[in-house]
Order: sequence, then structure tokens, then C-alpha cells
Amino acid sequence: MNVTPDNLRTALLAARLGTDAAQAAHQDRSTGESRQMDMEVRSLTKPQLRLEEYFPGRTRAYGIFQDRFGKLRRRFLVEIAGTLNGSLLTLVENFCYDDGEREQRTWSIKCLDHGLYEGHTDGVLGTAQGAGQENVLNWSYSFALPIGERRWKVRFNDWFFLHEDDVLFNRAEISKFGIRLGEATMVFHKLD
Repeated sequence: MNVTPDNLRTALLAARLGTDAAQAAHQDRSTGESRQMDMEVRSLTKPQLRLEEYFPGRTRAYGIFQDRFGKLRRRFLVEIAGTLNGSLLTLVENFCYDDGEREQRTWSIKCLDHGLYEGHTDGVLGTAQGAGQENVLNWSYSFALPIGERRWKVRFNDWFFLHEDDVLFNRAEISKFGIRLGEATMVFHKLD
């Protein structure tokens, strides 16, 4: 999906109001035809979310994974070390799950103009794409998720919201063939 200001606004609206409300704002229910949005998405103007400003240094995240029925399946902690070299942001993420499993993932994220980002890590199919506006950022990608002995091709749709005191909230929906499998929720805190 190419990120444009219009579909970013629609997605931001969906994240804030829910999918049904966003569809209602974009679609006439009787005809199913698209129409102009009647309301504007209201993001906080401060603090501004820029990955290249937030993630250099050490960050800690606390997270949970819930299945599509809302049942808590996993808790985890992530220790993140970020470095910025020009326009390339590197994030080394060390996951520790409540069942003792450990995992490391290294993201290479290219910071483009106008709040746009492209990234890659092992398991990403193609290129992850991100678009930010004010304190909100959408990050989406296809991923080969290990499930037992197999790998499932799933879609991640992450929404980041930056709050005061360098607290970053992330909600990621995971889906396969358009069917929601579950949701990961994370809260990030800067350590330095």
C-alpha cells in the first residue's frame, strides 16, 4: 500500500474511532460509494513523533499479545538499543517472553522525507513502510511468523502514539488473509 496523506488520515481516523466509524466517514452506507470525510483527524501537535529522534539510545518496552477473542496469550519485555547513522536508524530488539523464550530482531530503518520510513528485518517479506503525522505513526509489513515448525505469512499493522514524558504506545494488529489473528500492545519508555 502506498502511503498518501488521504489514506493516512483515514487510517488515523480508524485507529481513533474504530474501523466502523472510519468506514462510515468515508462511505455512504446506502450506496457503498466513497465520500469526503466530514471530520478531521485531530492528532496532538506535541510531542512530535520522529523515530530518528525517539529511538537512538536505550529503550525498554513492556508488551502483551492477545488472540482475536481478547484472551491474553503472552507477556514480554523488549530491551532496545538504537543507533542513528545519517538517515539510517538501527534498532536491536531483545525480546524476553514470559515462558522463557528469547528472541533478537534487528531493524534497519531508512528515515525518508515528510515523516515517511522504510525498513527491514529478518522475516519481513518485502519492505516495511511507515508514515507519521504529528504524534502518530503507522508502520505496516508482511512477516514470516514462526508457528511451531512452520512459518505463516501474516500482516502487521502497527499504530504508534507518542505521549508526554517520552512514553510511546503501540498497538499492532496481526492478520492473515485479512482475518484478524490477534493484537500486540506495547508501552515504550526511554532509558537514556
